[in-house]
Amino acid sequence: MPVLQKVRNYLSLIKFSHTVFAMPFAMIGFTLAWFKYPHPSLNWPLLLVKVVLCMVFARSAAMAFNRYLDRRYDALNPRTAKREVPAGIIKPEHALTFTIVNCILFVITTYFINVACLYLSFIALFVILFYSYTKRFTALCHIVLGVGLSLSPIGAFLAVYEHFDIVPVLFSLSVITWVSGFDIIYALQDEEFDRTNKLHSIPAALGTRNALLVSTILHVFSAGFIIYAGIIGPFHWVYWMGAIFYVCMLTYQHLLVKPNDLSKVNMAFANTNGIASVIFGAFTILSLLL
Repeated sequence: MPVLQKVRNYLSLIKFSHTVFAMPFAMIGFTLAWFKYPHPSLNWPLLLVKVVLCMVFARSAAMAFNRYLDRRYDALNPRTAKREVPAGIIKPEHALTFTIVNCILFVITTYFINVACLYLSFIALFVILFYSYTKRFTALCHIVLGVGLSLSPIGAFLAVYEHFDIVPVLFSLSVITWVSGFDIIYALQDEEFDRTNKLHSIPAALGTRNALLVSTILHVFSAGFIIYAGIIGPFHWVYWMGAIFYVCMLTYQHLLVKPNDLSKVNMAFANTNGIASVIFGAFTILSLLL
């Protein structure tokens, strides 16, 4: 198999395009620390590269491990049967090796950032890998996924400034509730499959209508954390343009998906949330530059 095709297969395995969800929030955390706690001697470009690499390695490990662990269920589910591992495009042992390599690269990269990031890297790996087990025993798996992605803004902040701060924590809380909410919407596609195979999710536990209600409540909290961060944070008024757009996109995805019509779930999941994250991140970073 040509090398380029192998690269494409692994990028597809980890859904590399979905990095767009958490990456803007990591950039927010990085930029916030950079402007709030300036450190002239710090090599900002090199540190930024390290933060981006950490994001890529951690997410690649998490996604590859999820595909490895779920390979039996993916093979049974018509929606996921064509994924790389169940389809035989990538061998399970290769997916596991890919996971281990990315975990090692993640820890090594944090070592070259600072001590705080190095120590916390093991906690981060535990959370993002543990998520893959949660659907087997709890409907709160969506929350665990949210916690995993929420480490991006606070992790990037700690890469610059080795102390916690309320504003990046608020962004992390926003990511938890945002990701949990849209993952519930995504899980609506597998409601019956999950019940049949004794897998746990909010849709399988509560049904479509109630699951959408839980998702809505989580997104209301996400919007609230974004608003509160804007009130207490060191942002220019431009921040509120991004915040309004973010809230509008959260609202829009709930207008797309209805209990009796799930045809636009993928649009709500990928397009809407990806655009919301990128635009909000751009306006937030711009507000710090002004």
